Amino acid sequence: MSDILYLKIDRNIVVKTPQVALKDIASMTCANQPVVNRLKTLRVHTFHESSGRKKKAQQEVFSILKILELIGKEYPSLQIQNEGETDFVVEYIPNQESKWLEIAKAVIVCILIFFGSAFTIMTFNNDVGVSDVFAKFYFQVMGRESSGFTQLEICYSIGIALGILVFFNHIGRKKVTHDPTPMQVQMRLYEQDVDSTFIENSSRKGTNIDVD
Repeated sequence: MSDILYLKIDRNIVVKTPQVALKDIASMTCANQPVVNRLKTLRVHTFHESSGRKKKAQQEVFSILKILELIGKEYPSLQIQNEGETDFVVEYIPNQESKWLEIAKAVIVCILIFFGSAFTIMTFNNDVGVSDVFAKFYFQVMGRESSGFTQLEICYSIGIALGILVFFNHIGRKKVTHDPTPMQVQMRLYEQDVDSTFIENSSRKGTNIDVD
């Protein structure tokens, strides 16, 4: 009875080196451990780096059949059970940006989001006339004109801040609950859509790496 290799590959894999081995993209297990150790070093693909100083990120779409073909050349009698994706994306991203540049980009994005959100909230309040509603409500309850800075405005401002924290589900690096944040969910959905589109386009163009 031949050995069975269980193979699992995710939809999107990021590598930092141009030489891609099977261990970089797949998780494997087999009763015959020497087989796994040998396959971990199996060369799957080599990204061709540009001649210039700035290295560019590259992407390739692979079919699981190509991986099975490469493994079959090494171990023809080995049975393979695929537990992952049938088509997947391997993205080569050279690690060339300095740490301070990454921090600067994060700070700029945070500033844009902060002022953009503040502008959105102010525009919403003006469109629906929140200040007028508060003034009329304050007059009906208290019997005198509102100064524009009352308990209603204070509680409303605090409520907006707490609502944002609860909605995004984290304060700094600490989460309110263990659930993923809405931003994380949307980013995962966006990545899935991008991967699906990239795989379908490569398949239609015939540029995906598949068996001959």
